[in-house]
Amino acid sequence: MAVNLPSPDLSSLHPIPGVALGVGMAGVKIPGRKDLLVMKLAAGAAVAGVFTRNRFCAAPVLVCKKNIRNEVRALIVNTGNANAGTGADGLKRAGAVCAALARQLGCRADQVLPFSTGVIMEPLPAERIVAALPVLKDCDWATAAEAIMTTDTVPKAFSRKVKLGDGEARVTGIAKGAGMIRPDMATMLGFIATDAEVSKRNLAGILRRAVDRSFNCITVDGETSTNDALIVVATGKGPAASKKDLVLLEDAITGVACDLAQAIVRDGEGATKFVTVSVERGSSVAECRRVAYAIAHSPLVKTAFFASDPNLGRILAAIGHSGAKVDTAKIDLYLDGVLVARRGARAATYREERAIAAMAKPEFTVRAVLNRGRADATLWTCDLSFDYVKINAEYRT
Repeated sequence: MAVNLPSPDLSSLHPIPGVALGVGMAGVKIPGRKDLLVMKLAAGAAVAGVFTRNRFCAAPVLVCKKNIRNEVRALIVNTGNANAGTGADGLKRAGAVCAALARQLGCRADQVLPFSTGVIMEPLPAERIVAALPVLKDCDWATAAEAIMTTDTVPKAFSRKVKLGDGEARVTGIAKGAGMIRPDMATMLGFIATDAEVSKRNLAGILRRAVDRSFNCITVDGETSTNDALIVVATGKGPAASKKDLVLLEDAITGVACDLAQAIVRDGEGATKFVTVSVERGSSVAECRRVAYAIAHSPLVKTAFFASDPNLGRILAAIGHSGAKVDTAKIDLYLDGVLVARRGARAATYREERAIAAMAKPEFTVRAVLNRGRADATLWTCDLSFDYVKINAEYRT
């Protein structure tokens, strides 16, 4: 069960003029479930994307990286099969899906971006996807979010409105992801759209900065997938974003990205705790992030989170092996507002029952103060439970 993450409220999700959504049942892995999403874009829409840094990236990622240079007219997403580790045949099958959708929409195959998620090293059943395209049903954003789920327990969708000089713009986004999640573009699929008019160049800049403040600040299990992708679309069917407006629009897009990123952690496979890791007063942001990731990636720390066990040695050990050149005699450590370590040793005022109470909550903060500079960094993670092992042990069965 996701940690404090309800299903999206349909009334809060704003339609985006210039984006038409359709879902289908292709039976890629499980017959009778929605497993196919198509997003048709208005002509002239600006599209930007970031993708996995895993060297074994999937066939659809390779196709997307090439096709995104063109005017993009449609996105197609299937679940149940990642089409990764499939070689030249995987590229051929991804291309066949793009060609079939292009014929249906009256555009070129290289104007379609394909996305896949699911089991790796299995041939993509392209023929089933192609057969489902003519019977797609129009849908809303909440249904679209549901159609791209895999091990997710709830769909993930958020919206915002932002007042620009030329009028009010809308921003809506959906994402899927619960396991194989770590920074390096975050392991998931995400799609954010706005009706604002923005150049492709400006949109790409907004996306890069938004990712660094959202999806590159989460980790569930330290694993980087083969299929990561985050796409941002600006249809231009709403107000034009002036130079001054770009900051406001970026804040709105980043806000939706942060909502989606945190939702992925809240819905981490088997998660029972949502944990904020804050590292403060470091010599640089990079140093603070390195320390934060060491804490958040540690299986020993994450299992302690699950047990509500303030095993302080695990946290201090993670900081010490992070690779950051910290001075251990200067470090203070807090669990929420409880000072547990002062200058690298157990605080004189520390009482374990207070730390247990902090960690027993479904949400809490681990705060490490390095006391060697002015930089800071924050990321979000979850605990590691029995169910994480069960979900992944049974993933293909």
